[in-house]
Amino acid sequence: MKCINCGKESNLISKFLGVCLTCIRNDFKKVKPIIEEAQRKSREKFNLPTHQILVQGEPAKPPKEGGKCLQTVRCKICVNECIVSEGERGYCGLRKNVSGKLVHLAGTAEKGLLDWYYDPLPTNCVAGWVCEGNKQYGKNNLAVFYRACTFNCLFCQNWHFRQTRIYANKNHELTRMMSAEELANYVDEKTYCVCYFGGDPTPQLPHALATSRRVLERVRICWETNGSMNQNLLEQMAKLSFASGGCIKFDLKTYDEKLSLALCGVSNKRTLENFVYLTNWIKGRKVSQPFLIASTLLVPGYIDTEEVYQIAKFIAQLNPEISYSLLAFYPQFFMSDLPVTSRKQAEECLSVAKKVGLKNAHLGNIHLLR
Repeated sequence: MKCINCGKESNLISKFLGVCLTCIRNDFKKVKPIIEEAQRKSREKFNLPTHQILVQGEPAKPPKEGGKCLQTVRCKICVNECIVSEGERGYCGLRKNVSGKLVHLAGTAEKGLLDWYYDPLPTNCVAGWVCEGNKQYGKNNLAVFYRACTFNCLFCQNWHFRQTRIYANKNHELTRMMSAEELANYVDEKTYCVCYFGGDPTPQLPHALATSRRVLERVRICWETNGSMNQNLLEQMAKLSFASGGCIKFDLKTYDEKLSLALCGVSNKRTLENFVYLTNWIKGRKVSQPFLIASTLLVPGYIDTEEVYQIAKFIAQLNPEISYSLLAFYPQFFMSDLPVTSRKQAEECLSVAKKVGLKNAHLGNIHLLR
């Protein structure tokens, strides 16, 4: 494929995104319109709002109509902090401005948009290599797959969460709804842990937190997340996981904010800030297993050794004992034209992570490596 900006040709350039890693890093201002268009097209396909694209970190301006400011409301659940005009939805698709009030279409204690299933232990959980749960033969993990996200990753490995009527139906009709109480009732005598993922649990954290409080005394509570939630919600997550012996796994997709905006449509500043917050929060507390875990998906052509070096150095400076997993990429979603992660790339990235001082670096999904 050829980079629209510099003309470089490589099979490590995504045709859908249209620009190479070098141009994202060194010529971002020029390629930003190309990136915005790719992000817009990817969301439009699933009837997701596009008005919040790449405005993170900039002062938001209330939209106008006929010279008058429209009535807006702000959502503060995640990094996007969407300013939503009347009749519109926020970036995740689950909040809507109805007559000047923020209405939660899903993601409350009363209604969560999700799928769930019993996942027999040991399982392929990203944190499985350091988790006590993978020693619990005969037990189950209650896997909760939330159908919404605060990011818009063009390489998403679980993009199928978008195939639900909230995205496909312009009337915003919802299916797969379940209350926190209903979900909690699926915890039985064989359930060892519950893990919230998706999509991402962030846009539906009120539902996940309400469920967790109902089962706190019976199971370990774990999370797989992009870490974009507000800090108040993060603290509640931390308290529940710590009390139950569970863990929080952050997907540190990038270190460079420009790369995050290009690949994920959203700034990673909140994610990095929240990771720092958790490393400080857990200091001095005794845990039975790793509490905070990080991972990075090795997207060929975009997440290279330099990016892994920056992420690993960031983690090591906070705590070199933090477990860090490098995951092989499988061609998916709008980056299906990229190759699978090569063994050479994976091993070089692992070596870099160890050289900066991480004591618990690991390769995951090794069966995918080529």
